[in-house]
Amino acid sequence: MAATSQTVEQPSTIQLRLASGEGPVTRTVLQTPPRDALPSETPVIDITRIFSSCLEDRQAVAREVHNAATSNGFFYISNHGVPEDVVKEVYHATLSYFRQDLDIKMASDTALSHGKKSGYRPSASQRVNPDEGADHRESFSWTYDPKYDPDICNINTVPEYARKHMRNDEFPWESTSHMPHFKEALVPYIQACLKLAKALTRTFALSLNVAEDYFDSKIKYPDSMMLLNYYPQKPPHAPTDPLKQVSLGSHTDFRLFTILWQDSTGGLQILNREGQWINARPVPNTFVVNIADFMQRITNDKYVSTVHRAHNWSGEERVSIPFFWGFGAQERCGVLDSCVGEGEEMRYEEIGTGEWTERRLRELLSWGREV
Repeated sequence: MAATSQTVEQPSTIQLRLASGEGPVTRTVLQTPPRDALPSETPVIDITRIFSSCLEDRQAVAREVHNAATSNGFFYISNHGVPEDVVKEVYHATLSYFRQDLDIKMASDTALSHGKKSGYRPSASQRVNPDEGADHRESFSWTYDPKYDPDICNINTVPEYARKHMRNDEFPWESTSHMPHFKEALVPYIQACLKLAKALTRTFALSLNVAEDYFDSKIKYPDSMMLLNYYPQKPPHAPTDPLKQVSLGSHTDFRLFTILWQDSTGGLQILNREGQWINARPVPNTFVVNIADFMQRITNDKYVSTVHRAHNWSGEERVSIPFFWGFGAQERCGVLDSCVGEGEEMRYEEIGTGEWTERRLRELLSWGREV
């Protein structure tokens, strides 16, 4: 009797369009339900030893970071040095701010306040991925201000070539002066993240086989931003209209890397190399770190800037706090020699980090107008 062959039906796919610094790109995405990430896909790295006085300890962590950065580009960090009470205070301050009436929050609105870079953005006012519709989230941003950098004792010492790229103003604090505990909670968190980001930059340098202080001069006056994201309560199921499903659209981040705190609600999803969406579930007392586009660029695509999004259909409100980190806007960087193997070519030209960020924003805005 002849054997009967069976045809295994392959899952259907769609093409996901994304903004990039090199023009629109597409990714093939499986039309299968998101699954929980495996431990190997989002490893938890204990970074206690990056603060060690022993170089071998710091190098050991750098090897773990290298392994994570060359796979899915996402990993968790534990024992990161940011005090738990500082995290709790910023979380509660965030909830207090966003639970206010809309007209009170609109006093902080960036669009209504002469183009301020820091401040409030209401729900559906942003499209991180225009093809997926408006983001169903509110946000409050803070852009780097040297006055709050503990490593800068006197802002008058900041050179003009760096100062001209900074928009230093007190608007975020003036517009929230009715709730002074908001600033009192955010500033210690910002300062702790600055310290952590600088230490991680040295870890990344070691992971790339360059001197530990190789990037120090480029982050003396960094291009960084903190974002408070608030996802309001929604029914515990997604609507059928795909343009109303997204909480935060599919995208990659711009700079070197992002340090993300998320509450226990969940909703962060990562697109793995097989085109499968996976859930990056919250891990208590950790931050998520993900590689961003400029890091992928200077590593000649060795480190992966991974596509991610947020879907909050838990029925609960959700808070996430990304801290975006990059070289100062006045700095320039090309592909690192250590990332170009024998027989390989440098895939990218040297570019200014400010120019890179402006290019990414310009292309995203152009795409938004097209949609």
